[in-house]
Amino acid sequence: MDSLQVDKINTQNDLEKAFAVRKAVFVEEQHCPPELEWEHEDEAVHFLATINGEPCGAARWRKTDKGYKLERFAVLKPHRGKRIGQALLAAVLSDLPANADYIYLHAQLDAVRLYSRFGFMPEGDHFDEAGIRHVKMVKHT
Repeated sequence: MDSLQVDKINTQNDLEKAFAVRKAVFVEEQHCPPELEWEHEDEAVHFLATINGEPCGAARWRKTDKGYKLERFAVLKPHRGKRIGQALLAAVLSDLPANADYIYLHAQLDAVRLYSRFGFMPEGDHFDEAGIRHVKMVKHT
């Protein structure tokens, strides 16, 4: 039985592992421009998912002028379908401050179902972000 764990990152070593996951998913697989991938790193709270100690997923949240934005959810291709995205999303949401009143994200269209299970609802039109179709989703409690 695989052991899935999601931890808030507090070492540079774990941050590098999360960046490697994001690079594999967003830059190499989805062909996002690298300069768009690496932004706001210092102001974000990062998470790393591991299976049996091996990095398999990453995510982050950060406070913006609008509220709390969840970002950069990435799961390595061989590990998709193992509920890693759900585990990351649950960990990130439980880490937000208790008074986080406006929680939102920009979802790739094929991830809308995952986020909707956690109370996020699409708002507005679809848009391109780094060449990929997205929709803004806001958490309703």
